Amino acid sequence: MYKTVIFDLDGLLINSEVISYQIYCDLLKNYGYEMILDDYVQNYSGKTAIANMNRIIDTYHLSITMQEGLDYQNQKDNEYLKTVGIKQGAKKLLSYLKDHDYKIILATSSIPLRARTVLKLHDIDEYFDDYVFGNEVEHGKPDPEVFLKAVNKSGCRCNECLVLEDSEAGVEAAHRALIDVICIPDMKKPSNKYMDMTTAVLSSLLDVIDYLKEKELSNR
Repeated sequence: MYKTVIFDLDGLLINSEVISYQIYCDLLKNYGYEMILDDYVQNYSGKTAIANMNRIIDTYHLSITMQEGLDYQNQKDNEYLKTVGIKQGAKKLLSYLKDHDYKIILATSSIPLRARTVLKLHDIDEYFDDYVFGNEVEHGKPDPEVFLKAVNKSGCRCNECLVLEDSEAGVEAAHRALIDVICIPDMKKPSNKYMDMTTAVLSSLLDVIDYLKEKELSNR
């Protein structure tokens, strides 16, 4: 029986993948390049900011340092973040979990200020019992560290937790942590390799409620 649900943030709770794509387009436009959406989906979606900036600098031979690239990204992210939307069913799922006494943990690569700002923007910060932010982990996804820390903060065991993720890297991280994971794809549908690591692949956060109800009935 699940006692804790662990949420990713970008691409899972909020529609931020399209913002990330736009930021990379803005950066490359300054140097006379453009990135097509399919390139972003296949090579950048679900990856860490550092990994993506490394790839962009190397691929397009940009004459900037990693820090300059990240500073640009952070500046643009702060501008675009005010326009980011929340995913369908997010509030309803969070309310259901709270009403049914699940612990709710956020596990994200975002820094605390960014994550808390976007949660407050959509009035969903009050639902979360605890957080694991990017500055608390040494190794990003697909390393399982972020989810193992979330389990530790929940006070539950791995088999009592459920991870909700949108990316292949996140699915693999949960799988390596030996935690059940549901994938709700955003811009990229996971390949069969990653689908085999999941407990389920659902189309929206609303579907998680039905999944949990069935799970609860089967455990009675």
